[in-house]
Amino acid sequence: MKFIKENWKGILLCIGLAVPASLLGGQFPVIGGPVFAILAGMILAPLVKRYEPFGAGIKFTSKKILQYAVVLLGFGMNLEVVMQTGKQSLPIIICTITTSLVIAYILHRALDIPGNISTLVGVGSSICGGSAIAATAPVIDADEEEVAQAISVIFLFNILAALTFPALGAAIGFSTTSGEAFGIFAGTAVNDTSSVTAAASTWDSIYHLGTQTLDKAVTVKLTRTLAIIPITLVLAVRRARKAESENGGKISLRQVFPFFILFFIGASVITTVAVAAGVPAEVFLPMKDLSKFFIVMAMGAIGLQTDVVKLIKSGAKPILMGLSCWIGITLVSLGLQHVMNIW
Repeated sequence: MKFIKENWKGILLCIGLAVPASLLGGQFPVIGGPVFAILAGMILAPLVKRYEPFGAGIKFTSKKILQYAVVLLGFGMNLEVVMQTGKQSLPIIICTITTSLVIAYILHRALDIPGNISTLVGVGSSICGGSAIAATAPVIDADEEEVAQAISVIFLFNILAALTFPALGAAIGFSTTSGEAFGIFAGTAVNDTSSVTAAASTWDSIYHLGTQTLDKAVTVKLTRTLAIIPITLVLAVRRARKAESENGGKISLRQVFPFFILFFIGASVITTVAVAAGVPAEVFLPMKDLSKFFIVMAMGAIGLQTDVVKLIKSGAKPILMGLSCWIGITLVSLGLQHVMNIW
């Protein structure tokens, strides 16, 4: 009862932001619901910050609801299908993820970009955009402004990719009679699921391929999403060691371990076993939809806690980092596909 009394106003406000943002995201998938929510939150932030009763619920949404969204994301993962696709795309996925993380680390050191923002931009660029940022933020204890900064950077290059990659694919000679090559390219080189879907659907529409490209791109994208597991675990260990060195005492890994990732894995296993037993995959669609809605809610909450002026002032270096990661991933994906004769 106490929890409801303290949090209901803030949670209800986040739901109120998430509903229209989700509807707008459906109409404009290139932008996506999370971006509409975070922008609306930033606009309302100066007003809402004056009213203390909203604070607890907004904070709960930005932290806990974000973790629940990652757990529910697991219900969209059929590990059997992912592993089958991974046989072909896994080398490209590993190399693109490594490229992005290395570039982010180098620029973090060279340009003195804050560590949390560098990590969020690196994993957001390389794994799965907003979902990866949502999974990583609690592990590294990133604050709302750092999350908003990373989401803003990822959003910019999501739109550029969705708009330019179909033309790029045609210019460099991807097969127009099959969606396989462009599907792998979109699935490995585009950040967020909404933009992967937009780019792949455009290719299908231009060359009358039905859903060939979309099916391939989304499956490759799901394979990339699994990288959330090792990345978050490594970051948890790193955070524990850093805390020990700074505080001079022993920090238990249990204190920083991302237990919600275990639930994400459990949800994936449940989906895989159920589908193998004959349960239609459509049964899990409500869970996936709820996961998306929770992410939109959480992004609205993050927007409500963000200082826009501070965000703008610190924006140039993270954008340069995002651009560098995006170009690096694109070149590595194209180069490896050429080497592997996927074109």
